[in-house]
Amino acid sequence: MHKSLKLLPMFGHTNGNRSAATCHYKCGNACLGETCNTSDNSYFREIAGAALSRRAALGLGGAAAGAVVVGHVVGGGATPAVADFGGNGSAGGKLAFTPIAPVERTVDTVTVPKGYQWDTVIRWGDPMFKDSPTFDGFVKTVEQAEKSFGYNNDYLNIIAEDDTHGLLVCNHEYTNEEIMFPEDWFKANAAEARKIAIASHGFAVVELVRAGAGKPWSYVKGGKRNRRFTGTTEFKVDGPAAGSKLLKTVADPSGHKVLGTLNNCAGGTTPWGTVLSGEENFNQYFVGTGSSVEKRYGIPTTSERGWETVDPRFDLNNEGYANEVNRFGWMVEIDPQDPTSTPVKHTAMGRFKHEAGNISVAKDGRIVVYMGDDERFDYVYKFISKGKYNPRAARQANKNLLTEGDLYVAKFTGDTEAEIDGSGKLPSDGAFDGTGTWIPLTQNGKSMVAGMSIEEVLVWTRIAADRVGATKMDRPEDIEPNPVTGKIYMAMTNNTQRGTEGKAPADEANPRNKNKDGHILEVTETGDDAAALTFGWNILIVAGDPSKTSSAYFAGYPADKVSPISCPDNVAFDSKGNLWVSTDGQPGTIGYCDALHKVTLVGAERGRVEQFLAVPAGAETCGPVIHDLDNMVFVAVQHPGEGGTFAEPISYFPDFKKAGARAGEMAGPRPSVVQVYSLIGKDGKPGKDGKDGKPGALPNTGR
Repeated sequence: MHKSLKLLPMFGHTNGNRSAATCHYKCGNACLGETCNTSDNSYFREIAGAALSRRAALGLGGAAAGAVVVGHVVGGGATPAVADFGGNGSAGGKLAFTPIAPVERTVDTVTVPKGYQWDTVIRWGDPMFKDSPTFDGFVKTVEQAEKSFGYNNDYLNIIAEDDTHGLLVCNHEYTNEEIMFPEDWFKANAAEARKIAIASHGFAVVELVRAGAGKPWSYVKGGKRNRRFTGTTEFKVDGPAAGSKLLKTVADPSGHKVLGTLNNCAGGTTPWGTVLSGEENFNQYFVGTGSSVEKRYGIPTTSERGWETVDPRFDLNNEGYANEVNRFGWMVEIDPQDPTSTPVKHTAMGRFKHEAGNISVAKDGRIVVYMGDDERFDYVYKFISKGKYNPRAARQANKNLLTEGDLYVAKFTGDTEAEIDGSGKLPSDGAFDGTGTWIPLTQNGKSMVAGMSIEEVLVWTRIAADRVGATKMDRPEDIEPNPVTGKIYMAMTNNTQRGTEGKAPADEANPRNKNKDGHILEVTETGDDAAALTFGWNILIVAGDPSKTSSAYFAGYPADKVSPISCPDNVAFDSKGNLWVSTDGQPGTIGYCDALHKVTLVGAERGRVEQFLAVPAGAETCGPVIHDLDNMVFVAVQHPGEGGTFAEPISYFPDFKKAGARAGEMAGPRPSVVQVYSLIGKDGKPGKDGKDGKPGALPNTGR
């Protein structure tokens, strides 16, 4: 192993075969640090009195024009083993496939079902603009980073505008300099490398073209709407906390303008065509002062990234920059249709380690946004807009809907709490279920939390949620409403500290101690109205490999008839309302590559899990998009080969050039957006392993 990897704090402390590099670069070693939520859910224990002190409040406590770039076709992927789980395969959905068996964690390709092909749409370093420098092994300048597809793609949407034109929107969550740069080059160019890393975060908007419905997409170099948002792009701040003293710095004394967006994870697309994205593990980029407020947000007091050496705002000890960290951790909104628009950070939606940002329209027309705070023992939130969505109004009018509204946090109550012992054993009524309440944090422009102003509630939302008694959850990740049924699905990735000494014990909404595999909740708002303030809930899946754990549960479906699944992360839906779940952490928990699974939600096969694909060695499956009417699936393959280095890669995805790489190709791995599509043979049936059909010749696509 490369010597520098041995110095990573999580080296030797990860679960199973999870990479210490992933823990370090993705989330700043959150699992190694102290639990951020030490509250007893009645007050923040380190802040005395009914009101926050001024010292703490100030943060002073200790159709495109351009060249069409063809996707990098690599063939049909690994030959998949067929899963022997019974059933007829993919019942109840438009996307027909035979589920694949789990893939060993060392397999270095995308594995897809028989009759399907995969190739990349766009890769890290691919040039996006007419004047973009060509990728020649690694990104060497800030200008090149700003003009090329960024690193570690996460949230993804493929917006098909018609049969031949579309738009790709994707965030770039974090960077791993061990893989991005040769060690000697990094040492000689450390300042430039860090600036490149800052520029490799953010978003990309890329125009797409294809020959027809169901055929694979190619991205357009120099597309009119192509755009990169980076760690230095100017963002507008809106909502009740805009202009607050808590957001002012020496560089922005107005509190209305922020440079950059960082660690963007899950997101969602609004009914008016903009894209929401949550700033997640923003804490790791800053050097903190050690204040109690900063501890609640996990801000380290020593440098994780070294960015303060190239930009003073990343050291909160520097005069005038104590509030800089308060300017991150928001829900951001971009307009992919307008390359001249200014992106926005919405303070009305609270500040925490945001996941999701997915929308339902309430019965009265108000917009409801569901969000998770991806930290052990943190919370689930929703925002209800003040204004109402008008599909006939100008886009700009609807773009203002997220500026004002009410913020709530969830409290879950089980109906058999006394029977929960942390083992994952089902209670006597045969289900983990109960009721819940959305507790108000803000309403009608006012704080609903005693001793906190509305600005404090929105900037220090975690503290406000502690005070009102929200339920501590097992890392709330993606949360999305089902577009067919309206039910809400909440992925809890895992929490190995649940029930350990001094930590919150299991409860019915989080029923396993040392929960390494995670679970998925299904929520039904009262009256099927997204704006309701009460709800019912049940646990759909208690994840795990049934052959290795007795606590795995699949809504009553026979456990020996499902694909094993662990660490649910992102969720999506197909046109029939089936749930699709991508994973983050299976190599370290059940020993298989991370994957994308389909879950049937209704009928006799409710709870049946079928694996559709697996990503390469070291990678995470992110941002699934299901276009089943086109027989297409898209995923962002994030951090392939994590745990290796530039000199000693453990993955060669997607170019697979182990030696003598040509210009634009790289021996080591490149995070990429991947498209999977059906192959139709001459007999009109799917081909075998991508060898006897033509991509995209799909009859009856439903368009």
